[in-house]
Amino acid sequence: MKQLEAVNDFVIKFANINGSGSASANLMFAKSIFRMGVPVSPRNIFPSNIQGLPTWYEVRINEKGYLGARDGVDFMVAMNSESMAADIASIEPGGYLLYDSTRELPRHMHRDDITLFGVPLTEMCNREYNDPRQRQLFKNIIYVGALAALLDMDTAVINDVINEQFKGKEKLVIPNIHALDMGRDYALEHFNCPIGLTVKRSDQVGDKIFIDGNSAAALGCVYGGATFASWYPITPSSSLAEAFGSYCEKYRVESETDKKRYAMLQAEDELAAIGMVIGAGWNGSRAFTATSGPGISLMSEFLGLAYFAEIPSVIFDVQRTGPSTGMPTRNQQSDILACAYASHGDTKHLLLIPNDPFECFELSAQAFDLADHFQTPVIVISDLDIGMNDHITQPFEWDDTRRYNRGKIMTQEDLDAGRDFGRYLDVDGDGVCYRTYPGTHPERGSFFTRGTSRDPYARYTEDGKIYAENMRRLDLKFETAARALPGPVTHMASEETDLAVIYYGSTSHAMQESLDQLADHGLTLNAMRLRAFPFSPDVKDFIDQHSSIIVVEQNRDAQMRTLLINELETLPEKLMPVTYFEGSPITAKYITAEVLKRLSPNKVTPLRGAQK
Repeated sequence: MKQLEAVNDFVIKFANINGSGSASANLMFAKSIFRMGVPVSPRNIFPSNIQGLPTWYEVRINEKGYLGARDGVDFMVAMNSESMAADIASIEPGGYLLYDSTRELPRHMHRDDITLFGVPLTEMCNREYNDPRQRQLFKNIIYVGALAALLDMDTAVINDVINEQFKGKEKLVIPNIHALDMGRDYALEHFNCPIGLTVKRSDQVGDKIFIDGNSAAALGCVYGGATFASWYPITPSSSLAEAFGSYCEKYRVESETDKKRYAMLQAEDELAAIGMVIGAGWNGSRAFTATSGPGISLMSEFLGLAYFAEIPSVIFDVQRTGPSTGMPTRNQQSDILACAYASHGDTKHLLLIPNDPFECFELSAQAFDLADHFQTPVIVISDLDIGMNDHITQPFEWDDTRRYNRGKIMTQEDLDAGRDFGRYLDVDGDGVCYRTYPGTHPERGSFFTRGTSRDPYARYTEDGKIYAENMRRLDLKFETAARALPGPVTHMASEETDLAVIYYGSTSHAMQESLDQLADHGLTLNAMRLRAFPFSPDVKDFIDQHSSIIVVEQNRDAQMRTLLINELETLPEKLMPVTYFEGSPITAKYITAEVLKRLSPNKVTPLRGAQK
């Protein structure tokens, strides 16, 4: 049997039971590799129930920086008897298995093409600890210690991570390090260490940080000036609101008076949550809510109100698998059309689409400027993979001289000077009107906010011509916004080509790797990553410059392709869909295979390996 051999390039997967306390140990393992300077990409795969079902934690280690999900498992840590047969079957030939050998591995699970490492974890814990919970928790740390020996990891780095993990709880540090040493010593005594897969110190991380997208977005809200948040808990967005609360406790409480300079409310449902945000936005606060697809459905009526009454508001949609309840803890990009056209009637919303935690931070802060400037809802569309998983990303940047863009505000001085104020009066010809904050002036500048039709001075009317003029102005505002939103990111191939690919969001990591794979197959593609809707004029130009374009997305109905065709009036046959909607993150292998199927007539077969 030929064992797999690789340095800083393999996938290890932990199979555990939900509620077993394994999450912190598995994250500790991933952080330790990151601290060794090696790019790492962990993904938590968990069920939607509270406790008892199988859960997995997959860690991709890749020194080249390919951080998308990868098919296949090179090393399996199988701690769950319920899923063990399938877990063992998923191991690549030549791979490795670590399991609890307190009970003998059933013969039907043995494979001749993998290497087995049996560690009597339960027996060791029963001998060492009396408390049942300690036995369970320290079992996870022991297998991390065994992995440290097998993979030749730097134990000092893991010790440092343990010290950080339990900072302020020093009594837990020594027992955890002891458990780590137990596993490491057992592996060194019983196995030939290291094995073919090893982790060596590297310098490929630099000054990058390790954070999940929801935490990054929450921090962006703080820096973006948000002072109010309301939400109804829903996976996978709840941690965004919770992180905002934690950051506010640290940064938004006056040290002198102990007064909180923020407000948070857990609403009774999603409709109430967005209603509170609209009320706060109308009063001049920067406010947001966080939800997922089912919440967007419930919020649609109020989103139409905010669009038509022109009230700034920010919504975070951390997408999951739908429709209905779907698979609440699985990934998709299936809310594109629901967000773009949320509510009945002719409504369109500004969308920002980050691809990693850095952009979650950056675009979250920018969302509040855009909402204020264009006086409209702005929806930041993330997904479970970005939001709930830790990613390596560049450090966040903030210019302390930056001033918030509050948009067109009519002040008391303006009103006293006799300026004409009409809440829905387009003075500058860009579709964006002036507004006043409540209490701006004791006598002037007031207006009545309603969801029914009105004239430029906010007076109720059902005159069809006036209504149509107002709707055309809203459309003009939408066109103006297209030039103010973050532009697409374009990568032009080294060789001239009229073939291209368009993608967005969490597909980006797999797409970057796939472009290299396609080049190895002789297929050169230009690439564009979308970051916002309405689309920049650059998107239309990019499409016009190519004969065939693949649109890659993680939903069944090719929703972004539909949006491109609908908004840019592009010929449908020019945009070829590649879709993936199984709930797990899309992989480069999948993208490459699907693109080759569609563009094979344009493919140039490489000469290497051909017979002479």
